[in-house]
Amino acid sequence: MDKVQPSQLKGSIFFLALVCFVASLGGILFGFDTAVISGTISMVETQFDLSKLQVGWFGSSALVGAIVGSLVAGTFGDRYGRKPILIISSLLFFVSALGSAIPQSFTLLIIARLVGGLGIGMASVLAPLFISEFSPPKVRGRLVALYQMSIVIGILLAYFSNWLLLGFSQTSTYSTTGIIYQVMISEVWRAMFGAEMILAILFFFLLLMIPESPRWLIKEGFKEKGFNILTKISGAQTAKEELSAILNSVVEKQAKLGELLKPGYRLALMVGLSLSIFGQFTGVNIVVYYGPDILGGAGYDFDNALMFQVTIGLINLIFTGLALWKIDSWGRRPLLIGGMAVVCASLLVIGALFATDTLGIWIVVMLCVYMASLAFSINAVIWVLLGEIYPTHLRGRAMSIATFANWATNFVTAFIFPWFVTQIGMGSGFFVFAGFCFVATIFFHKFVPETKGKSLEEIEQYWKSKG
Repeated sequence: MDKVQPSQLKGSIFFLALVCFVASLGGILFGFDTAVISGTISMVETQFDLSKLQVGWFGSSALVGAIVGSLVAGTFGDRYGRKPILIISSLLFFVSALGSAIPQSFTLLIIARLVGGLGIGMASVLAPLFISEFSPPKVRGRLVALYQMSIVIGILLAYFSNWLLLGFSQTSTYSTTGIIYQVMISEVWRAMFGAEMILAILFFFLLLMIPESPRWLIKEGFKEKGFNILTKISGAQTAKEELSAILNSVVEKQAKLGELLKPGYRLALMVGLSLSIFGQFTGVNIVVYYGPDILGGAGYDFDNALMFQVTIGLINLIFTGLALWKIDSWGRRPLLIGGMAVVCASLLVIGALFATDTLGIWIVVMLCVYMASLAFSINAVIWVLLGEIYPTHLRGRAMSIATFANWATNFVTAFIFPWFVTQIGMGSGFFVFAGFCFVATIFFHKFVPETKGKSLEEIEQYWKSKG
């Protein structure tokens, strides 16, 4: 380890990009799996004659699996490594996509969605953590934000494939009564779910090409392997410095989860939980899951609702790209706090439009403003900060706690939304989300630190200084 070859003086940008790209495919599957349901809800509701509470259960069932997946992912990821658990998640995505395409009963469809949720939960914990543990400090924000970009790409792919498949089913001249006709034409929601199998297969095989996290390897005593990977990323000299810092930070690697309740780390835990909970009370996943229903309430038919949802998805992608570009130069706090203020204002306007029956194109415009501000703020920042703020020896389990809170809150909002808006109206629902965003903006301003340009070990020392 002391002999440095000339080829080791500089790291490999290609190697780092490959690792981050493969891990980010977990985000694409995450986004696709959560968004694909938006195009299927009305068809599944009609086919299985569902009540509004059953519609809520269908829309949120994958989130129950995600809650369980997020809880076990951190512990398993700390024990067995990040990569093996990501491989398992890819298999769960495939089984879920296949199972969602072929069920003959609502119960079997729910079971398939729960399996997919397990994959979502595991990927949502370990993919951003995996990228964070590979990334040099000066570009870590951009690389982890790449995970959010991949989620947005997955959402857009789901919207686009839903729209294309619906169009195909309406214009196709294919006529028969076989399985192809059922899946692609008469019950096209099956094809919408089944399309995810392609992404799951790709994720599985590409994961086999990349190594384990160097920080996990070093934590587990595989110092040589971990050092060699760090050298490929940053070059030998930087790798030596990183190795020393990592070894110092994992001296207490057998520490218990209760250490997160100590002063300093307790504040880090609170910040992580607040990002997860407030992130869901922005209403972002309500728009992702129930976008066609919201646009239907604004006067659009189902075909146009899916088309406008693709437009909203494109806005999401563009502004996520802008956030990825600026997150390491502007910092996390300006994007988070400034963007959340705009999110709050846009929710108030959307609520007012529904309350005054000023619908049509203005709802679409304001939903685009809302999604743009979300994409440029908390949606881009949350996974970066969650991958940064916890100590190495507790990072996997701490990420599980924060991600569990994310999915639990997501489930509550998604489950009750169809029933809730029938009770108080669509406009009042958006006013409620605006209130949560106002509180979140104040909280983030007070408690969330700036982490740009700092190593993971330096961030750990910051929390210790707060103890």
